[in-house]
Amino acid sequence: MDEKKLPRVVAGENIGQVDATKMPRYGGISTFALLPQAHEVTSADVAIVGIPFDSGVSYRPGTRFGPAHVREASRLLRPYNPANGVSPFATQQIFDAGDFAANPFNIEEALSSIERDHRELSQQVKKIVAIGGDHTITLPILRSLHAQHGPISVVHFDAHLDTWDSYFGADYTHGTTFRRAFEERLLDPEGCMHIGIRGPLYSAQNLIDDKAVGFQIFSSIEFQELGVSEAIKKMLARVGDRPVYISIDIDVLDPAHAPGTGTPEAGGLTSRELLSVIRATAGLNVIGADVVEVAPAYDFAQITGIAASHVIYELVSAIAPNNQ
Repeated sequence: MDEKKLPRVVAGENIGQVDATKMPRYGGISTFALLPQAHEVTSADVAIVGIPFDSGVSYRPGTRFGPAHVREASRLLRPYNPANGVSPFATQQIFDAGDFAANPFNIEEALSSIERDHRELSQQVKKIVAIGGDHTITLPILRSLHAQHGPISVVHFDAHLDTWDSYFGADYTHGTTFRRAFEERLLDPEGCMHIGIRGPLYSAQNLIDDKAVGFQIFSSIEFQELGVSEAIKKMLARVGDRPVYISIDIDVLDPAHAPGTGTPEAGGLTSRELLSVIRATAGLNVIGADVVEVAPAYDFAQITGIAASHVIYELVSAIAPNNQ
């Protein structure tokens, strides 16, 4: 069947998912959640874009295949979200913008092209949710958004701080993203927060350096002891009404819930806990988001891809107009 003629659910003026009563979910083009592509819509509110780049990884490679894997795992996502009572694909026009092309052999050139492409796409839509790729991709996105919004609050879900200075003399890696963002004055240091941090560090100095960058930490141990409600309370108090970017490294989840990632750490969040916190971002001034570090070569039965696709689903549900 011609991709332009795929049967779709239309709600008002919005073009939604492929109609699963006329085309099985396992058929057709594998866009995110079987949403329309750019050529199928005339205007849109939200774009889902893949950034298949992993030249900044420090351990296991393979997140360049993350966007395609997450899209494939997203086929089962349905149009109504009962957790918060919204239909995210009906109340806002969302489309799959395909992938940004990033040079795999030159990190700085890749960062420049990602920033340029993000700015161009931002002229077409209100918000962008990116699928990585490794965490290096967040830096050029923050550069793009800073040009529009000024200093940005970041809520960063991760097992790792990602505020290290360099690795093997390289300044741009997936572990240095937020140090570079701070140095470039992209961040609002009063509104940044890590959630889910755990695992061994190189030294106690890492925590001192991280505090200097401006991040408040809510660790996975605190999550276990204090629970989801306290994590949400701390996040909302920290961010307030600031413009906030939500960056989710899938390794914030315990390897039992996300084995397909490059630097797994034991003792992480459950997928249920992560989704609960993401739902609580509905009242925040979210200006964009990403889900990164899905490495399908280490995934089993799409466990990680399914988790990542549901995280994105909750993100777009949280920013839906009737959920603000």
